Amino acid sequence: MPDMMTLLPMLALLLAIGAFAGVMAGLLGVGGGIILVPAFYYAFSGLGYESPQLMQICLATSLATIIVTSVRSVLAHHRKGAVDWEVLRTWAPGIVVGAVVGMLTVAALRSQVLQGIFGVLALIVALYLGFGRATWRLGAAMPTGIMRAVLSPLLGFLSVLMGIGGGSFGVPVMSLYGLPIHRAVATAAGFGVIIAVPSVIGFLMVDIAPENRPPFTVGAVNVPAFLVVIAMTLITAPLGVRLAHAMDPKPLKRVFAVFLMLVALNMLRRAFG
Repeated sequence: MPDMMTLLPMLALLLAIGAFAGVMAGLLGVGGGIILVPAFYYAFSGLGYESPQLMQICLATSLATIIVTSVRSVLAHHRKGAVDWEVLRTWAPGIVVGAVVGMLTVAALRSQVLQGIFGVLALIVALYLGFGRATWRLGAAMPTGIMRAVLSPLLGFLSVLMGIGGGSFGVPVMSLYGLPIHRAVATAAGFGVIIAVPSVIGFLMVDIAPENRPPFTVGAVNVPAFLVVIAMTLITAPLGVRLAHAMDPKPLKRVFAVFLMLVALNMLRRAFG
């Protein structure tokens, strides 16, 4: 049983991480995972739990929180009639396949490699946040056939490699194919559930040596981090929403893009340094 001198600093860091992730999710509409993964990594490594499997724990725990937040989000959007269930239904099989392959890939890789992958993908997301335009289009309707068969598993695969839900990749893809932004955001919440559930089931079966994991970790999912972050985001996300309605979110998105770029570059530095 870990002593209180170990648990209290861990609890304090998790409370701060959950509060920040909730505010940013409500304020900017970004998925919590893109904040949680690096935050978990720096918190756990700072507490002395750095290991070749630490990034697996961070990714898996982030995805576990996404199950709860995405279910809440998709139900709320459904009540407003915003979810495109046809897109969700037809894209779900490919996304599930990609998520499972992503989980198996993560389980086979070391932290250093996963840091590098996260850094590269986070840079791409940051550049889109900073420079993307709502008028950009790849097509007038969501793709079907071969294009959907390629994009749907790719979306699930890349999301698991970053420990995120459907927003960071799903919203840009749907927007580029002409889906209105409010429907894209609502439908991406459904993507998050489809991505997180099968991957977390797999991560719960990953074997990590007790000495290489933070206290109360089941498989690759840290239970205290999951519970504390969920509790804090429930409290602070509404605050972020109120702030979003009180100010212009566009310059804030650019600031967040710069912040995310710095986080990504630091991950790359640690991966290759």
